Amino acid sequence: MLLWVRGQRYALGLLAIKRVWRSSRSVHVAPQTVEYKPIKKVMVANRGEIAIRVFRACTELGIRTVAVYSEQDTGQMHRQKADEAYLIGKGLPPVAAYLHIPDIIKVAKENGVDAIHPGYGFLSERSDFAQACVDAGVRFIGPTPDVVHKMGDKVQARSIAISAGVPVVPGTDAPISSLQEAQEFSNSYGFPIIFKAAYGGGGRGMRVVREYEELEENYQRAYSEALAAFGNGALFVEKFIEKPRHIEVQILGDKYGNVIHLYERDCSIQRRHQKVVEIAPATQLDPHLRDRLTADSVNLARQ
Repeated sequence: MLLWVRGQRYALGLLAIKRVWRSSRSVHVAPQTVEYKPIKKVMVANRGEIAIRVFRACTELGIRTVAVYSEQDTGQMHRQKADEAYLIGKGLPPVAAYLHIPDIIKVAKENGVDAIHPGYGFLSERSDFAQACVDAGVRFIGPTPDVVHKMGDKVQARSIAISAGVPVVPGTDAPISSLQEAQEFSNSYGFPIIFKAAYGGGGRGMRVVREYEELEENYQRAYSEALAAFGNGALFVEKFIEKPRHIEVQILGDKYGNVIHLYERDCSIQRRHQKVVEIAPATQLDPHLRDRLTADSVNLARQ
């Protein structure tokens, strides 16, 4: 069974509350002071339909919205739907513009942005971007930089899942450093196995190996793909599950450790290990299995 947990990515999240507890020697309960700082302006560091969806939610909440756009996206719809819009990545190709963290932070600081929503893709799983927001005094709508980093490191994420008592597919405990380690794993668990990039996702750096003769070629290809896509060719190995159902559980949490799930979606329809269609709720999913999946997801997020 594959369990994929994507935490806190699409939610606007709960507005931050800073609690200050006053100590008292009195037998009575000390009064609690709550400092409430509402979000008044949100930037979406993304484009297209996800930016438009966040803008709509913000408008319904009375929150002012800010769009960013590349030179090639001047006429795009998301720019028109925001209250304010600013050019980023001048002279850069479109994707590079939306990945240009200094420009995004600069626009946020110069225009009184309280919080940045990353949307999905682009910078949404970059811990350095989440940290840049924090350093600039702007709230990152999503997990803390530490959580983004831990769950972005697939080997560390496996270790955290095991610590939380969440079942995982058999795999290596650390990135492998040689073809010999992959051979030893295949001798222990048999074929098929799959190479996966240790520090990236999106279907890149993944190669399925079904027999011994394919091992060396696929190891080299997976390493090269991971190095080109993520700047790090480190790989780990897992037992490959034939024709699995890819079920994701949506997670919402706050900074005080409160976590809830928002049920699941079936992402089994894929091309090159990338989702094409998402179906919610997952059809013909046993209720007891659904309960186990959602409970494990919450436990993992809390861990």
